Amino acid sequence: MIEKFIRNKREEELYNLAHAISAELREYANIIDENATIPKSVVDRFRTSGYSALPVPTQYGGGDLSLYELVLIQEELGKGEGATALSIGWHLGILKDLNDRRPWNEVTFGRLSRDVVEGAIINRAQTEEETGDPTRGGLPVTMAEKEASGYRITGRKTFTTLSPHLDQVIVKATVKDTDEAADFLVSMGDEGVSIDETWDVLGMRGTRSDDLVLQDVFVPSERLLEVYDKERKTKSLPPGWLLHIPAVYLGIAEAAKQEAIEFVNSYQPNSLDTSLKEVPHIQDKFGQISLKLLSARHFLYSVADQWDKYPRQRMTMQSQLFAAKHQAVNAALDVVDLSMRIIGGRSLMKKNKIERLYRDVRAGLHNPPGDELTLQVLAKSELN
Repeated sequence: MIEKFIRNKREEELYNLAHAISAELREYANIIDENATIPKSVVDRFRTSGYSALPVPTQYGGGDLSLYELVLIQEELGKGEGATALSIGWHLGILKDLNDRRPWNEVTFGRLSRDVVEGAIINRAQTEEETGDPTRGGLPVTMAEKEASGYRITGRKTFTTLSPHLDQVIVKATVKDTDEAADFLVSMGDEGVSIDETWDVLGMRGTRSDDLVLQDVFVPSERLLEVYDKERKTKSLPPGWLLHIPAVYLGIAEAAKQEAIEFVNSYQPNSLDTSLKEVPHIQDKFGQISLKLLSARHFLYSVADQWDKYPRQRMTMQSQLFAAKHQAVNAALDVVDLSMRIIGGRSLMKKNKIERLYRDVRAGLHNPPGDELTLQVLAKSELN
């Protein structure tokens, strides 16, 4: 149980906030999945509760969220509804990354932080059809052309999660006539910014990860945020903030386990003279579920705790971060599968909650870092 990982009063308060919102999300889960969008009232709940401002530094009115705390609250949120949890997780994770690295000038970072405290929702727009996963290092096709007082940006970004609700977006573009890419802060209200509703997927439907289209969008010079050279080197750290992803998928797995528990407690075929939970192969499956969740949680939370406690070690933690994501997501896939085996054919019915959990958990394989990249990183860490 997630509650066992609460260590102090602050974590308990954060968990209670996430738990309350998670319970509300469960009521919206079918609507979010069917309509493939998150209602504005749900996103507003993150704004008004202060949840969306938690990673902002306290000096700007936020909660200065630790990585361990981010994992804790996002796992709990994932139990309620995975697409919403993953969506707001990108917002939280990006803010956590910016707080950890401080790659921008303080005036710009402070302005964005205050905007978030006042309710702004943000995301990054990095992925493109032509370049694929941005972690692979390709230069964006989206182009920024220098002008006297700023830049003109033109391009298309895929997988822009939370697209209907974003206020500002950090766009990565290649600076024309250079080998450099740069991040620019774009307002969704800027002239030339639009959303192409391309999102039509099997799972995580509510994330609304549509295409962001930028057509000759003017961005003033002060909104040039961070420059990358041709090797994508910048004021970087390994992406600890990406642990928000496996946390959500463990939450989905926990929800699937609970569905299986409710099933064995409420159903007994007349072919049996004992309850389902007394059947050996059912107990075996629950044992496997418990082992997988315990192993993945302890690894994930341990890595997050190390990140928080030992900042000087962060530059050496890439392999641990990647491995934690790999283990958690693959454990979550196994847990949902085992839960469906316990429930049987009913688990495939649209009216059964676990059918949605199965579709949602599959998306974890395609969130960064991919399994093959993780294995490459782990191999290099052993062979070097």
